[in-house]
Amino acid sequence: MSKAIVGGGPKKVLYALKTARRIGLENTAKALTAHNTCKACGLGMGGQRGGMTNELDEFPSVCNKSIQAQSTDIQPGIPVEVLTHALSDLRELDGHELEHLGRLSTPIYKSRHADRFEPISWDDALDLAARRFLATTPERTFFYSSGRSSNEAGFVLQLLARAFGTNNVNNCSYYCHQATGVGLGTTIGTGTSTVELEDLSLCDFILVIGANPSSNHPRFIHQLKKCRERGGEVVIINPAKEAGLVKFAIPKSPKSMLKGGDFIASDYLQPRIGSDMAVLKGLAKAVLAAGAEDTDFIAQHSHDFAAFRADIEATDWTGIETATGLTRADIERVATLYAKAKSAVFAWGMGITHHLNGVDNVEYIANLALLRGQIGRVGAGLLPLRGHSNVQGIGTIGVKPVLAKEVMAKMEAAFGLPLPKETGLDTMACMKAAADGKMDAALLMGGNLYEANPDSSWAAKALGQIGFKMYLTPTLNKGHIHGIDNSEALILPVTARDEEWQPTTQESMFNYVRLSDGGITRLKTVRPESDILCDLATRLMPVTPVDFQAFKAHKTIREAIAGIVPGLEDLADIDVAKREFHVRGRLMHTPEFHTPDGKARFITRPLPPVRGDTLLLTTVRSEGQFNTIVYEYKDSYRGMDDRWSVMMNTDDLAQHGLSDGDKATLTSDHGIMENVTVRAFDIARGSVMAYYPEANILTGTAVDPRSKTPAFKSTPVRIQAA
Repeated sequence: MSKAIVGGGPKKVLYALKTARRIGLENTAKALTAHNTCKACGLGMGGQRGGMTNELDEFPSVCNKSIQAQSTDIQPGIPVEVLTHALSDLRELDGHELEHLGRLSTPIYKSRHADRFEPISWDDALDLAARRFLATTPERTFFYSSGRSSNEAGFVLQLLARAFGTNNVNNCSYYCHQATGVGLGTTIGTGTSTVELEDLSLCDFILVIGANPSSNHPRFIHQLKKCRERGGEVVIINPAKEAGLVKFAIPKSPKSMLKGGDFIASDYLQPRIGSDMAVLKGLAKAVLAAGAEDTDFIAQHSHDFAAFRADIEATDWTGIETATGLTRADIERVATLYAKAKSAVFAWGMGITHHLNGVDNVEYIANLALLRGQIGRVGAGLLPLRGHSNVQGIGTIGVKPVLAKEVMAKMEAAFGLPLPKETGLDTMACMKAAADGKMDAALLMGGNLYEANPDSSWAAKALGQIGFKMYLTPTLNKGHIHGIDNSEALILPVTARDEEWQPTTQESMFNYVRLSDGGITRLKTVRPESDILCDLATRLMPVTPVDFQAFKAHKTIREAIAGIVPGLEDLADIDVAKREFHVRGRLMHTPEFHTPDGKARFITRPLPPVRGDTLLLTTVRSEGQFNTIVYEYKDSYRGMDDRWSVMMNTDDLAQHGLSDGDKATLTSDHGIMENVTVRAFDIARGSVMAYYPEANILTGTAVDPRSKTPAFKSTPVRIQAA
């Protein structure tokens, strides 16, 4: 990797200006300044404080992701002549080209034996959908949502599914941070961040592990920079040396831009892929050896420390070094920085959760924080870096296969309706049921389930086994044109967040609920997701205690949520009070944990086996990308012009008879990538890095047994010259 590459900088400013010119400066200004929550990452901004303002009133809080997300919403409708091309024609377009065809502005339908979509009226579309769902049994259906949708639409979706008779309700978090929810649940009794944004202004140590916020959460880089400016430490643990985590030129800071960027990481460890637990055990071992644990906190506020300590002491340094590829001195150096910290925040991404032991990894992050009493006070705690802007909110309001008994009881009481008691299927379980021919109909609200799945060829076949699929989406993606050859597909166009007919709400990764005004009109033929779901529910269940037509009023939905979901009581009058809020009981500024006795628990797990000489693949996103959406082919931060590339350590290339720029074939037990370009990169030995979702053809469907999350970040692969 070239030493000259710096994250952020003038190129990002120029990109923003270019995008603004393409979609119109007036449109851009309206989209970015209106009182609507940012559509990109879960860091959150916007809402009632203003479009480019965060909850600390910092302005401008905007980044490339915000502009990229807006750019595809501010497009004209796709001409019907384009939509009715043969599927074979549409499949010649890649994801970037499909996204930039324009907005979907009319319902379209493909019959089972057709080779193309045709326009269909709204009434005919909804009548058809109702007939297809009623033609099967509820247990042979599932309902899925991405993290783009509002709390209001998500609540109606899960209520519709359960009133229909199934708990097969799931969301995209099963393919990202579900391991976080499970791992934090076993240790501290909650599944979300314990800190608010203000806590990041008070800490003097931030550890970022298994994440690349310079590409995926750019505004988080501002907080890392501020920590460094206060004299604090920012430690990055990542197999790849990411340019934007080394040095970043903050676009809104003239000083940062003029001097060529600010150093972000004060220390940087590059362990082998899949060795996160060994790194965390090593850090804990060094902290204990230095006597830096908080004995009073441990004694008063935790359980099972003795077993944890015994396991750490029994784990030898040789095993840790072998597993991680790091030296003892490397780990002890970082542990010393942590031991000196007064207030520490731990942040992580899918580099932690996308493993067969993802939950174990999260538990050990919590263990490390508990070791020094760095949870349960101001300025310190745990921060999972969530992806989509409302993925956390979608889970909070019940788009998941298992609800708390309290929530189910309140929902039944509120609507006078018995709900199904069977355990619902998670996302991968629904896909596997589909592959086995056990799913007849699916409602997919947003997202791109095809490309989000591992083992792309398997995913297409599994989706193809579902007789009828109903998609709610603002734009087209590859998920709409793959896996539908011998089945029916109905695609309905929906409003973007700032086009909603009524205000909606979203929840950030800091448990902060914002109110989006909506109200912008771009396309007159699109409808809100909540309206579509209510009309479908009325057709599916004309006689039901739930008045779904009343839920067309978002205020009615919010009042229902406030009475059913603990922590969201303040949602009831948010449209009147305009008072945004933190979900009650989530932030931990005192050491009172959400466990039965109020104490945290140290968890002890064995280290996973060392993979030896096996090359392990990790899939990653580029700077010009959000989730499965590719906005730019070029990855400027890594200096890559071609997404059909793999990145490896120079020594590994040489070992396999390859040089930078060569063509190669990369294979796994699940698939093959032919004629890829190999690039030398500063990455740990034994590691291969390739772009998601292209490299999903290599990943498998095995999941972490506790979180049901696939191992996108640790796939054994083989490489040879093309």
